[in-house]
Amino acid sequence: MDAITEGKQAHQHLAEPRARVGLIIPSVNRMSEPQFNHYAPAGLGIHVARARITGQWRKPAVEMKDVITRSAEALADSSPDLIVYHCTDSSMREGCAGERTLIDIVRAATGIDTVATSALVIEAMRALGIKSVVLLSPYLSNDVIVRYLNENGIAVRHDVALKLDGHAFTAVTPGRWLELAREHDRADADAIFLSCTNTTQMEAIEDIELALGKPVVNSNQAVLWGCVKRLGGKLGALPPMPALGRLMNA
Repeated sequence: MDAITEGKQAHQHLAEPRARVGLIIPSVNRMSEPQFNHYAPAGLGIHVARARITGQWRKPAVEMKDVITRSAEALADSSPDLIVYHCTDSSMREGCAGERTLIDIVRAATGIDTVATSALVIEAMRALGIKSVVLLSPYLSNDVIVRYLNENGIAVRHDVALKLDGHAFTAVTPGRWLELAREHDRADADAIFLSCTNTTQMEAIEDIELALGKPVVNSNQAVLWGCVKRLGGKLGALPPMPALGRLMNA
């Protein structure tokens, strides 16, 4: 193959996406971009804007209006078909009412259909018939997540927070998430929920499902599934995605 032919083929791989998703992610997040770009099906464009919405910058939703608005407006310039306010802790922190506030801020700034990670996690669990989970996360505490899940009718049978800070989230390997799932699984839990958008959890989904024989939901996986579901009319038929577990067939 000559250089000209290779160049033409490379150009073909960069064809205009059939659908676009915009993600508003925490400024410290290192994993969502590479994972979405790796796992997203052909034809789905992924665009990202960062916002200082977690850690030292965390505030009630209404007090983050300006910073969220700036990120949303910048993201809207790429003309996404759908915007996701993409942070599990932030979108669940003030319950369903806070979730609505965040979505309303983005919609008011952009006029674009918007959904939050929190809502897509619940949507994924309902699609799989999940009513109870074992919750695993890198957080200092899972209290925020447990409250939100309970508010939406999901019982947490057992939870483990690894009590990590910041960039230490990404140091936990997929193999370690598998070990944690094996160790902490409960017979009375329908599924495993791997909570966080800034981890390697997504890469452990298939192995955990094979090991435990039950479904796994993860924040990034649930959001990608929800986006593909909403944009299916533009994307058309897609190949199987077994690495992302049972959810992708729900």
